[in-house]
Amino acid sequence: MKTPIVLLSVFLGSSIFSTNNYSLINTKSSTEVKTKAAASKRKIVPVGKVYIVIDKSDYELNVYDDKGWYATYPVVFGNDSQDDKKMEGDRKTPEGTFHIISKKIHDKWDRFMAIDYPTKESYEKFRERKFRGEIPTNARIGGGVGIHGTWPNDDYIIDRYKNWTNGCISMKNKDVEDLYSYLPVGTSVTIRQ
Repeated sequence: MKTPIVLLSVFLGSSIFSTNNYSLINTKSSTEVKTKAAASKRKIVPVGKVYIVIDKSDYELNVYDDKGWYATYPVVFGNDSQDDKKMEGDRKTPEGTFHIISKKIHDKWDRFMAIDYPTKESYEKFRERKFRGEIPTNARIGGGVGIHGTWPNDDYIIDRYKNWTNGCISMKNKDVEDLYSYLPVGTSVTIRQ
């Protein structure tokens, strides 16, 4: 009877010892994994020329560089209709190809990157709409459109796809800070439905 108890004790003792060895091995592996993970957290920057495509229907701002797709950020816009901007005050986000013309830290919206709306094409669409009677003859085209963050602590608006701006593109503050950090003035911005 003593032999099975002794064998059981030896077996249990060796199991505990081998578990300790295993945890020592795992600790070393975990450290290696943590080191590799920390190394991979280095900021990867876009390569070459950068451009943006904003899909209003998908609520996405996509960044591309010379290698292809670089990043996607969730965004919201002005009016819920998501139609093209027709005139000042309609709270719609313009469609077309624009460029970043300036960047600044903003008191209300964290970062602001202004686009060159209205462009020559924007003025042509505006004149055609006036001519067809789609907008009042005394309407103005508007301006001051850009990409910016939200009010402090209001990033949840982006998660809920709540359009709230007067025609700008709004992002979470951490996202607009990231975009701002690598996006140069002159970057092409295409806005489409």
